[in-house]
Amino acid sequence: MSCNYADGLSPYENKGILGVPEKFDSLEKFNKKCELLAQLIDQAKHVVVHTGAGISTSAGIPDFRGPNGVWTLEKEGKRPTTNISFADAVPTKTHMILKKLVECNKVHYIVSQNIDGLHLKSGLSRKHLAELHGNMFIDECNLCKRQFVRSSPVETVGKKCSGVPCAAEHVTGRPCRGRLYDGVLDWEHSLPENDLTMAEWHSSIADLSICLGTTLQIVPSGNLPLETVKYDGKLVICNLQPTKHDNKADLIINYYVDDVLEKVMNILNIDIPTYNEDDNPIKRADTAIIDWTIDRRDVLALEKKYKAKCKGVKKKRILIKNKRNSTEITSENGVSDDKTKIIKLDVKEEQNGDLEVKPEPEDVSLNGQSAEE
Repeated sequence: MSCNYADGLSPYENKGILGVPEKFDSLEKFNKKCELLAQLIDQAKHVVVHTGAGISTSAGIPDFRGPNGVWTLEKEGKRPTTNISFADAVPTKTHMILKKLVECNKVHYIVSQNIDGLHLKSGLSRKHLAELHGNMFIDECNLCKRQFVRSSPVETVGKKCSGVPCAAEHVTGRPCRGRLYDGVLDWEHSLPENDLTMAEWHSSIADLSICLGTTLQIVPSGNLPLETVKYDGKLVICNLQPTKHDNKADLIINYYVDDVLEKVMNILNIDIPTYNEDDNPIKRADTAIIDWTIDRRDVLALEKKYKAKCKGVKKKRILIKNKRNSTEITSENGVSDDKTKIIKLDVKEEQNGDLEVKPEPEDVSLNGQSAEE
C-alpha cells in the first residue's frame, strides 16, 4: 500500500509543518482566478509546473502534511483510511491534463516531488519530466546510472540493491557490470543530478511557474519555483493549505487541483484526455526493456537555452528571515527593492464583475503568509 513508502523511510523528526487547516476560495473567486491562470498560461512563452502529493490524492494516494496526511495522522498514532496500492493507482484528471498541455506546447516541463509513478503511467515523456525524489516504478544502475521501467513497484526504499544485472547492453549495445537499485530517495540521499539540473534550468528560463498540490517545504525542490521569480517570471500556487512561498506568488488559488485545471482547460478550449493503459510504459515492462534515462542531448540543448537567457544576468536575491512573515526582497547589490519592479497580480472584485489585472501600490506588503523555514 502507498503508506508503506512512508514506513520505509528512515526515522526523521523534521517533517515540516503538519495538519494546517485547508481553505477554499469562494466560487466567484475560483472562477476569476481560473480565468487569470488560463490567461497567464496562454500568454507565457515557457511554463514549468511543479507537482506535489496533492495532485495524487484523488487517485487514492494520501498526502503527507494535509489534515488527513500520513505524517499528520502519524503524530496521533493513526493511519489514513484511504490508501490504494501504487500498482493499482491510475493517473488523475490533473496528470492527464498536464500531459495534454505538454503535447499542446502550453506546458514545457514538469518538476515532480512524487514517487508514485502516475506521471509515468499517464504517458508523459521523460524529456518533459524531472523526478526529484525518485519513482517506485524505476530501477537505476549503480555504475552507468541508466534507469529502467519496472512492471511493479519496488519493494524497498532508499537505493537498495535488487541484485538484478543492468540491462544497458539491450539499449546501448555495450555491456555494463552494474546492478540495479531502487530509485527512491531516503532522507540522506542527494537528488539525482540530471533531474535537478534540468529542473533548475527550466525554472530559471520559465516566465511562468505553477505549483500544484505542494506546500513547498522540502528543499531544494521546494525552492526551485523561486528561480522563476528571481529572473522576473511569475509564480502561481494552487494548494489547499498555505505554502512556504505564498508571499512571493503572483496568484494563489485555494481549491482542488483537478477542478482548477478542468476549468482552465475549458477556458482554453482544450479537450481533456482520459487515461489509456496502452500509453502506460509499465504495462509493457514485463516484455520489453524500457529505458527511462534522461537523454544527455536534451541536457546539452537546455544548457544552451539557459546560458543564452541567464548567463551574465543578475537575478533578484530573495532573503527569507527565520521569523514568520518577515520577508525582504533585495536586488543583487543588496539595496532594498522598492517593490514597484515586482508586478503582483491582483484579482479585483469589481461591481461589474470584470477581471482586472493591475500592479500593486508601491508600499503594499507582499501577499500571503510564509511557513517557517
